[in-house]
Amino acid sequence: MSKRTFTMIKPDATAKGNTGAILSMINAAGFRIVAMKMLHLSAEKAGEFYGVHRERPFFGELVEFMSQGPITAAILEKDNAVEDFRKLIGATNPAQAAEGTIRKLYAASIGENAVHGSDSNENALIEGDFFFSKLEQF
Repeated sequence: MSKRTFTMIKPDATAKGNTGAILSMINAAGFRIVAMKMLHLSAEKAGEFYGVHRERPFFGELVEFMSQGPITAAILEKDNAVEDFRKLIGATNPAQAAEGTIRKLYAASIGENAVHGSDSNENALIEGDFFFSKLEQF
């Protein structure tokens, strides 16, 4: 059980002005933000981050989407962080997401699903380190 997970508030949620509301939900769920920054990913950096999906048919669309506008990257801390955060964000498809989850409230589609959340403790560490140096993590 890990105490940290990684999230990104994606360009669609940022463009709609939902960053503050999403961060508020994260805080209300008991997560502590231990690193956070807003940035605009280049297509190259988005492709590097999502490299695991390179062979998938949606890879190009994903890279284009993730590099279309600013995102907010954050490392979150809480006991059972990965699992609890996955519950808070809801299913990738907002139509299947539970009521009250971030994706049910703020996602428009499977592609524009408002927020990323690490799917394992190992990926949480890799993803957090992709965006933040150890000096930026508290």
